[in-house]
Amino acid sequence: MKISLFIPPLTQINTPYPATAYLKGFLNETAYNNCSQADLGLELILEIFNKKTISRLFDEAALQKDLSENVKDILAQRYRYEFCVDAVIRFLQNKNITLAHKICASDYLPQASRFNTLNEEVEELFGSMGIHDKAKMLCTLFIEDIGDLIIECISPYFGFSRYAEDIARSATSFDPILKLLEANNNSIDEILASIVDRHIKNEQPDVVLFTIPFPGNVYGAFKAGQHIKKNYPHIKILMGGGFPNTELRSLSDPRVFDFTDFVTLDDGERPVLNILEYLEGKRELALLKRTFIREGGEVKYINGCKAPDIAHSKAGTPDYTDLLLDSYISMLEMANPMHRLWSDGRWNKLTAAHGCYWKKCSFCDISLDYIGRYEPASASMLADKIETIIAQTGTTGFHFVDEAAPPLVMRDLALELLDRKLDISWWANIRFEKTFTDDLCKLLAASGCIAVTGGLEVASDRLLQLMEKGVSVAQVSQVASNFTQAGIMVHAYLMYGFPTQTAQETIDSLEVVRQLFEAQVLQSGFWHRFSMTAHSPVGLNPEKYQVVKIGPEDGTFANNDLIHEDPNGCDHDLFSEGLRRSLFNFMLQNCLDWPANEWFDFTTPKTSLAPKLIQSYINASDGDDEEKLNYRICWLGRVPTFTVQGKNCKVGIETPHGMITTKLDLKSANFIEQQLTRDLVSIKSLITLNDFLEKYTEETGQTKENLLHSETWSAIRNTGLLLLRF
Repeated sequence: MKISLFIPPLTQINTPYPATAYLKGFLNETAYNNCSQADLGLELILEIFNKKTISRLFDEAALQKDLSENVKDILAQRYRYEFCVDAVIRFLQNKNITLAHKICASDYLPQASRFNTLNEEVEELFGSMGIHDKAKMLCTLFIEDIGDLIIECISPYFGFSRYAEDIARSATSFDPILKLLEANNNSIDEILASIVDRHIKNEQPDVVLFTIPFPGNVYGAFKAGQHIKKNYPHIKILMGGGFPNTELRSLSDPRVFDFTDFVTLDDGERPVLNILEYLEGKRELALLKRTFIREGGEVKYINGCKAPDIAHSKAGTPDYTDLLLDSYISMLEMANPMHRLWSDGRWNKLTAAHGCYWKKCSFCDISLDYIGRYEPASASMLADKIETIIAQTGTTGFHFVDEAAPPLVMRDLALELLDRKLDISWWANIRFEKTFTDDLCKLLAASGCIAVTGGLEVASDRLLQLMEKGVSVAQVSQVASNFTQAGIMVHAYLMYGFPTQTAQETIDSLEVVRQLFEAQVLQSGFWHRFSMTAHSPVGLNPEKYQVVKIGPEDGTFANNDLIHEDPNGCDHDLFSEGLRRSLFNFMLQNCLDWPANEWFDFTTPKTSLAPKLIQSYINASDGDDEEKLNYRICWLGRVPTFTVQGKNCKVGIETPHGMITTKLDLKSANFIEQQLTRDLVSIKSLITLNDFLEKYTEETGQTKENLLHSETWSAIRNTGLLLLRF
């Protein structure tokens, strides 16, 4: 049996969405290992943005009436667009990097309305970004100008990371999607169909599987499924992924199955394996797992398989073969440094654990399996996967896509990476919890961690408690500082509009964010409007959170996003623009002296917070070393030099900023030298501080305080000796 795994358009075009790689890695370990995969979104973009296709699309656009001035301007420069487009795509694929000088030094690129966003602040930013980054941003604007023409004249639903997203979002009825599917194909649809044809003819699959992570993939998946059903009716189609998992749990519209044969929920490994067994006659239909089918003209949900889901440790290593890894396109859309990690460069995706170890946040879909069932992987297994993926892809950048990377798993992984001397760069989503001490953050940085994203959400202690977030503003401040001091970039997810949030709390939340940027412990952030979903504690029990669900009525297609009223909260929508503008300026270190209420064009209360509140939290000590006797010692620094001077010893400790010189008595110096050169050499043989100090007292005859209060101890603590909690 031949299987084709497809990522439908459109997700990111700089890196593959990992679901097909995960599934292919699993299927490699089964009897169904004859499978291929393709990113239809990337291939669609590459088929559009080339001279031949752009010329054809410009011809089509020129026939349209009542064009905007912007599109008229683009059409007037069509030959410059046609001339540049192939070279620009190669540049954004890092295949023609010398073009940067030409792009930046001349009027090489035609310019339309997107270039109007280039204000003086952005031009100043280019000075620190460098010529390559400036060229990348200019090329991004060039591509987006063409995208505007496509949206106005060819396909109004086109986007670079989504396709017809607004049609699929909150689609309780299948009617709008069906209407779009039944309309005549536009030119973008025809290009997608030709890509599907190419794969079907080359790979001759018996089964096609679409992973649909987001609303912006729904139309692309169904349009491709429609084409396959019409032209290759013998092929069976499966659909699954994040969108069905959250939106289609009560699916009952039989028309969906004109475009697919099976829709699965939650982890795909066991349901897909069962379906493949069924198609080969090795399993009865009634013994499928979490699968919707159409039978007798009605939708039927089958969950008769009693076998458990495939354990996270048994799900295999993601397999990126078949994907066009050297053809992904890196764009630079905005100055937000964390957004750049998402959109610029290709990252290997990996998961440290199944589910969330916290699983309490009241706004999150914690009732669903992908969050609620927590199962971590071992550090050695993760390191094995990392080595395998590096060998496959040739790249050493990793993005851990967990809901929240478990700190103790990441600690053990960091030690494993250092022990194996694996040189990688990685970033992850975290909770701002106290486990992330300054020493743990230094360990993560040493292992290759470059950035973290975490949920500060509504920066109000009352609301954080109501959310059951498990953190406080003080804790977030200290942890953000720990990461920043370790050289790790920090991005905060920010939320406004949580149930019962007042105008005062919104202003105070903005003041917290302002102070975090002022203290330079936060480098990036993004405000999200609270959304009530059906599978979150708020959606399941709105009365507890003092909100009222007012819609929509349950439909036959997607049921997840809920409309609600917040009678005890403020008018949250009023604050959206001020929050957005303030954050943009904070990230550029602008206007940090503005009062929080001045960002809004309506009357708001002044902040009730002290102007140096966050700095006071940051300055709070996390305890002396005498309070960490059960912590374990990890030595990451370079061995100091020891020079005997009579009864004392001069200790020279190398730092990135020069040499630190201290003095220590000869016995203590000999003990430290022995420990750092022999006993603490293994990164994984970690003794407790208490055992270390008892050994010190035994061998030198001196008290532990003599060492802990010495300049030498302070120096080596700051240059590579870490105390880690186990």
